[in-house]
Amino acid sequence: MMIGQGLPSNIHYPKSTIHHPPSTIPKPPNATGNTMKANDIRKGHVIYYEGKPHLVMDFTHRTPGNLRAFVQVRLRNLTSGTQLDHRFSATETVEEARLDTKAMQVLYADANGVHVMDAETYEQYTLDPDLVGDDAAWMLPEMTFDAVWLEGKPISFTLPSSMEMEIIETAPAMKTATKSSSAKPALLSNGVSINVPDFVESGERIRVNPRDRAYIERVK
Repeated sequence: MMIGQGLPSNIHYPKSTIHHPPSTIPKPPNATGNTMKANDIRKGHVIYYEGKPHLVMDFTHRTPGNLRAFVQVRLRNLTSGTQLDHRFSATETVEEARLDTKAMQVLYADANGVHVMDAETYEQYTLDPDLVGDDAAWMLPEMTFDAVWLEGKPISFTLPSSMEMEIIETAPAMKTATKSSSAKPALLSNGVSINVPDFVESGERIRVNPRDRAYIERVK
């Protein structure tokens, strides 16, 4: 065949075996399929960044002069625990993680963590001490609370808004104490100290909000 001539029409040439990469990145296994604009990111959201679930710990919207708006976020890798700062374009899309909320009941606590039971399936799990932190003092046997799960692991939890506790030790109430009197420290039966009104006495039972360690009222 001479240079410049076309290919013979009676020969069947094999089709190309080149595989072109997909146009989109595969979604993480626990993605919801829902996306949001980075401009809609808020503290507490769980999103996928570089294929890993990350908790949004903080965020700031910025529009520097004539430049494009962006969102500065602080993320915590829920797999490794590491933290990082990242800048998203305000119009960039991010993938939300699929989260499950389960009602849990406390069984007991030891050096390995807080042992809990799924209130629906009765399966038992252990919450790591690093996850529970100081809140372990409030996780008393038979207490129920909600836990958020991702990829089969608990990533956060919410304590009840009210718990009944006994005051083990506090200063004697002043005879002139009123509901508007100043507060005083009190040691609770779970070993936590909080501030209570001056008229409250040792041995009394009170309601406390464990989320902010705040006194609510006396139990009548």
